[in-house]
Amino acid sequence: MDRLLSGDVGYGKTEVAIRAAFKAVQDGKQVVMLVPTTLLVRQHMETFQERFAGFPVHLRALSRFQSEKESKETIAGLADGTVDIVIATHRILSQGITFKDVGLVIIDEEQRFGVEHKDQLKKFKTNVDVLAMSATPIPRSLEMAVTGIREMSTLATPPEDRHPILTFVGPQSDLQVAAAIRRELLREGQVFYVHNRVRDIQGVAAHLAEIVPDARIAVAHGQMSESTLEQVMVDFWERRFDVLVSTTIIETGLDIANANTLIIDKADKYGLSQLHQLRGRVGRGRERGYAYFLYDSEKPLSETAQDRLETIAANNELGAGMQVAMKDLEIRGAGNLLGGEQSGHIAGVGFDLYLRMIGEAVSQFRGDVAEGQTELRLEIPVDAHIPEDYVESERLRLEAYQKLSAASAPTAQQDAIDMVLDELTDRYGQPPQAVQTLVEVSRLRRMAQQVGLSDVVVMGSNLRVAGKELADSSQVRLKRMFPGAKWFPQQNAASIPMPRPHDQALPDDALIQWVESILTAVYGATTPAEAPAA
Repeated sequence: MDRLLSGDVGYGKTEVAIRAAFKAVQDGKQVVMLVPTTLLVRQHMETFQERFAGFPVHLRALSRFQSEKESKETIAGLADGTVDIVIATHRILSQGITFKDVGLVIIDEEQRFGVEHKDQLKKFKTNVDVLAMSATPIPRSLEMAVTGIREMSTLATPPEDRHPILTFVGPQSDLQVAAAIRRELLREGQVFYVHNRVRDIQGVAAHLAEIVPDARIAVAHGQMSESTLEQVMVDFWERRFDVLVSTTIIETGLDIANANTLIIDKADKYGLSQLHQLRGRVGRGRERGYAYFLYDSEKPLSETAQDRLETIAANNELGAGMQVAMKDLEIRGAGNLLGGEQSGHIAGVGFDLYLRMIGEAVSQFRGDVAEGQTELRLEIPVDAHIPEDYVESERLRLEAYQKLSAASAPTAQQDAIDMVLDELTDRYGQPPQAVQTLVEVSRLRRMAQQVGLSDVVVMGSNLRVAGKELADSSQVRLKRMFPGAKWFPQQNAASIPMPRPHDQALPDDALIQWVESILTAVYGATTPAEAPAA
């Protein structure tokens, strides 16, 4: 398995990880869970211990928070098989760590790791299963999932009683910050204030104490000693402080249900996935969450920073992580599938062609398309599309096109196209003529693919059909039934003059029926009505 699990913050990815780990341990395998921060090691450790209490599962943590003695014991336990599950930071990737029999690697917050880290994991064993989890997959991983190189699952159902987070993007102002903090204090909640510069973070905390004197303020950042940091987090968890001024150390996986306001200063300096992850720290309980993304009004915003802030403001509904990640892919590019870059655009090849080439390579590798089998080119002059006034949303129109395309594949079940048509009628009402024509074209495509044709193309006043050798008897039938038709044996192609009654072009439905009659009479295709039930 090499699966990407995409689900928004707080949607239960950890729950899937816990169950997968339990299954692997039941089958006698070791499990490695790789997380990006020490805080997350501690949090996952508590969750796993709570869930596995009562089962003979040996859990260990490995990060800089463990003493040398504990670390040595864990590493020895991994080598001799006494440790079943290890939850670790990058420390697990260092030299000299061996495993007895690793079966599952879980990567939490996949967007925080580089290509080298991910590839190092696969060297543990070639046949290890990998489950990567992320709310906003990095462009390269998302691209691999979209093109089919990796498997992908999406968690789309929000937890009960979850509200969308109200998001505000605007210039920094002390009045607004003070009002936001006071509003949260009135409902006895807590506030995250994110400032990503350690050198002046104390100054920011002092300034907040001036503008909101009644708030109890604490500071957390990665350069603090582990005991101090741990103490601050425990105190905040136990509500001894109202405002936690911190760096992005709180970004991943931290779960404090009582903290429901997030304020980020200099928000234009963060990446899209960072902003979305940080926003996911609030609104995790029944209370409504508020997120303020503030920027310096005196400095001009760069074009990409504006793009990012607009995206984060627009995608604030539940489960928006996937849209944010798609936009990230669009802004930053997909990177290099075989190299180390995880973002960047392709030069020299258009994006559409690149996607098609990747798609063909993947389906050939999987055996969906036999080698040498060509894609069908079907070009006939008919008005076949999904009009905007029938399906308004661009995303839903694309989805309908994709479903029709999948239904017209030769491997799809016999009534797949009818099922898509039924769904369209059910969702959007009686389809207009252009959609019905599109459905007929899909049926025609399926017929042509089933008999192995490569071209069904109208060229001028003739129809060219190519890609399949015709027996002599079929050639005679072609010329008898369609006067003026010619057969070109070198190219395995037939050219058939198109009928023009009263010197007029055939209407769309008549033209499609005429092409169907050629495929059935000469090439032995079966119409959907004649085909045996699947």
